Amino acid sequence: MHDGTTLTFRTPETIPNGLPAHEPRLVRATAESFADYGTIVTDPDNHKVEIVRWPALGWRPIDPNTGDEGGTTEGIFSFWWKGEVLYGRNEAVGDAYLLGWSRDPAKASETVTSPDRSRVMIWHVNYHPDGGQMFYPLDGMPFVVPLALPGDDVKPDDFVAFYCDGSFGVCIHPNIWHEGVFPLSESARFFDRQGKVHARVSCNFPREFGCLLSVPLREPD
Repeated sequence: MHDGTTLTFRTPETIPNGLPAHEPRLVRATAESFADYGTIVTDPDNHKVEIVRWPALGWRPIDPNTGDEGGTTEGIFSFWWKGEVLYGRNEAVGDAYLLGWSRDPAKASETVTSPDRSRVMIWHVNYHPDGGQMFYPLDGMPFVVPLALPGDDVKPDDFVAFYCDGSFGVCIHPNIWHEGVFPLSESARFFDRQGKVHARVSCNFPREFGCLLSVPLREPD
């Protein structure tokens, strides 16, 4: 799916074999169900991404019209499967990622034929305190995005997986826990717009909770 250039992927440290997997609740994304997490996007060219003003460190406030001037950056966020391993590349921030696996990472293979991709087991999530992030599908393919509400004491049980049918995008609020948006197809491209500062706060599921997050890749019943 990528352009053939050599990529350096952000990858986890060694993951213990046979970790349990927590599956979040799967719901259909609508303006109502998604409201606490962000907004539905139908016009990506004109959809505004929230930018958070730089926090004051003491009692003196940030001057008006300053601290939020970094703006946004944008580019293509691509996702592709190699066998049972899911990769991603975010051109907006120049990062590439090993996102997850369709089975136990110790057994996952990039060369297996006819893999079962009914889920993706992810090891990492993050949030951006400086701004929101928009994902708009360029190929019209369905996708699932797992999200949790703000708070550093996040737990696997806090995540909800939102199914989107590919006819719209999503824009998450600042501080919303997320990883990628995961296609139900072998590959997909999204228009990504996000805060240019790109501050990132991370959570590592194997290290913190001894599990992986198993995101279902299907339409809700």
